[in-house]
Amino acid sequence: MKPVHVAADATADVTLGVNGRETTLAVTPRTTLSDVLRDRLGLTGTHVGCEHGVCGMCTVLVDGEAARACLLFAVQCEGSEVTTVEGLGSAAEQHPLQQAFSHHHGLQCGFCTPGMLMSSYDLLAGGTYDEVTLAEDMSGVLCRCTGYRGILAAVADVAATHPDGVPAPRAAAPPMLVGRSGAGTPTTTVPEPAASAVSASDDGEVTVPSGPPTVTVDVEAPLTSPIDAVWAVLADFERLAACLPGARLTADLGDGRYRGTATVALGPVSLAFAGLAQVVEHDRDAHVMRVLAQGSDRGGSSTQAVIRLAARARDDGGTTLRAGADVHLSGRIAQFGRALAGDVSRRMFEQFAGAVDSSARTGAAPHPSSGPGAARLVLDALRARLRELVRRGGRRLRRW
Repeated sequence: MKPVHVAADATADVTLGVNGRETTLAVTPRTTLSDVLRDRLGLTGTHVGCEHGVCGMCTVLVDGEAARACLLFAVQCEGSEVTTVEGLGSAAEQHPLQQAFSHHHGLQCGFCTPGMLMSSYDLLAGGTYDEVTLAEDMSGVLCRCTGYRGILAAVADVAATHPDGVPAPRAAAPPMLVGRSGAGTPTTTVPEPAASAVSASDDGEVTVPSGPPTVTVDVEAPLTSPIDAVWAVLADFERLAACLPGARLTADLGDGRYRGTATVALGPVSLAFAGLAQVVEHDRDAHVMRVLAQGSDRGGSSTQAVIRLAARARDDGGTTLRAGADVHLSGRIAQFGRALAGDVSRRMFEQFAGAVDSSARTGAAPHPSSGPGAARLVLDALRARLRELVRRGGRRLRRW
């Protein structure tokens, strides 16, 4: 690996082989190999645990040797050949190590299994296998549930059945390298997520993952404004976007598609997303709309959401605004607990409802600096969660 000099705010094109396929990516200097594999190429078999190189979960092969993917910057891997657990075998023809792990029950929760497989392959392929020191040689990957005995038995079994050397990885790359920000081909160029490269097709069509969302939000807020005034805000996407905390509309692409940016601050982590939104349902009579949105930041974080808004008139002349969202998170932003992410999302929707009410009353878009900032939202969410924990603790004490 050769030294690479890249400015802190710049990106560099990196070409490397991943499971036998050449891939080109534009990455920032501090993007790790593990983030590229998981969040850019969709190879989530490489698990991330401690992110300090201690647990060994993220072990992969770089030019045939075991390496911690969380400790390598992607720019260091220019011209290298990377093999992940997806390339060790295939569903149709598993590698002998995979078969042995299954036979000897060398896995339970499975979180350490990819690291164990790649580390044991490195041990056997390196010609340094010794039954006496096997436990110590495999100690670089931590496991919390198997007791290691099945793992060590599996490695010893493969060593005995392949005395002339363990078979090489089959590099069985999937038909397409499908990542959070796009799909690949045998020679793939995957741009770094930025204002000009978001997770969407060239014509601005937005797609949302089909799997279960990270967070589901459902908030109902009473507004003082009449329903016609509220719907006027929801029908004007520029005013609607201005009501979202940290959001800014940058372009109207036509056909209900918009480009914009959003800033999210969670504690010490500040993320600037560039993305797209597409209005897929807008029923004026029922006062219901549905929006697909997605965006990415330079660090590899991405978010996709299905947002549902519904307004209902009340007998007192006001309006009840219901906002729901299925939110999918990946990258750094997904490292925050689901509970905290859910609390922050709900408070953002509550702030959004207040801004819609204000805009409906005044007829103007909210001022960008109005309302509490994202840091205040996090603080309020943490305070609410602490109060809930204290309340639950009080109930338990009373039971005693």
